[in-house]
Amino acid sequence: MPDALDASPYDALLLLSFGGPEGPDDVVPFLENVTRGRGIPKERLKEVGRHYFLFGGVSPINEQNRALLDALRKDFAGHGLDLPVYWGNRNWAPYLTDTLREMVRDGRRRILTIATSAYTSYSGCRQYRENLADALATLRAEGLDLPQVDKLRQYFNHPGFVEPMIDGVLDSLADLPEDVRDGAHLAFSTHSIPITAADTSGPAEGHGDGGAYVREHLDVARLIADAVRERTGVDHPWRLVYQSRSGAPHIPWLEPDICDHLADLHGAGAPAVVVAPIGFVSDHMEVLYDLDTEAKDKAAELNLPYRRSATVGADPRFAAAIRDLVAERARTERGAQVTPCALGTLGASHNRCPVGCCPARTPRPAAAGADSPYA
Repeated sequence: MPDALDASPYDALLLLSFGGPEGPDDVVPFLENVTRGRGIPKERLKEVGRHYFLFGGVSPINEQNRALLDALRKDFAGHGLDLPVYWGNRNWAPYLTDTLREMVRDGRRRILTIATSAYTSYSGCRQYRENLADALATLRAEGLDLPQVDKLRQYFNHPGFVEPMIDGVLDSLADLPEDVRDGAHLAFSTHSIPITAADTSGPAEGHGDGGAYVREHLDVARLIADAVRERTGVDHPWRLVYQSRSGAPHIPWLEPDICDHLADLHGAGAPAVVVAPIGFVSDHMEVLYDLDTEAKDKAAELNLPYRRSATVGADPRFAAAIRDLVAERARTERGAQVTPCALGTLGASHNRCPVGCCPARTPRPAAAGADSPYA
């Protein structure tokens, strides 16, 4: 066994995720949790939930988180990292507040958390920090002593996140018919968000022109495209595209949509396409429906050969990356000089979100940042 790693001052890791329904009866209550405060009628939620009903009302995200938990615990144990791993969701069981309560009762006083969202944005970082603040406020109201909670930095360009995606694209290219393989285009897909949210993503000094959200995705797309060129000798054309748009039609969101892009590729005579969902940690519902169902059907309608590459999921390299991030943050907290591990041109993300980073639509308390009321 390798020498034991020191995680002090931390005594637990919290895997923080979105959550998803695990049966038909869960779908509408889950969507009510997701949309709470927006006044959306139940009939509309049933319509929105049709994607889940197509798959028996089960989102794959919870099972994928269980697999990642198992991978983390095995990796930590195999490398002598004595750090218990817990799991909490913002929208479905196990709920974040319940998990934090359990951690406090287990005596955890200094907690690191990692969200299953690799990139910088309000919904991908700040909102999770708001959820942490809400949960801590509930525990305080219950008279519990609050732990200190820190959040691991965004890991979009960590080698352990990027390398599995490179392999996924290479595997998908190899699966295409040989006569169209070298001419295949790459479409790097992520969740669309309102342009205003994109422009204000990341620290305040970098706001505008897509903010950190677009810059980070472009950096990862270039890393993957460059690696594919180096390993195959073929320079595949590529573009960053978006999916899963929701919200009012009059509000501008990031484009082009994946299905529109497929139509454009067909019109331009592209012989094939590989879609790489770089914005998603695992194959949850938006990958399963938007890419494996809707976009795949669109490509079939266009007679455009289509492959979708794998997400990172519970790849051992990703588990090792999280271990690396834990060790990096622990050394930093102990006062050591640390060179963060990151690929691309942007360097490593910040450890503690600064004031004005990914601002909320309406100001709300957020934990694990420079402006945290729960420092």
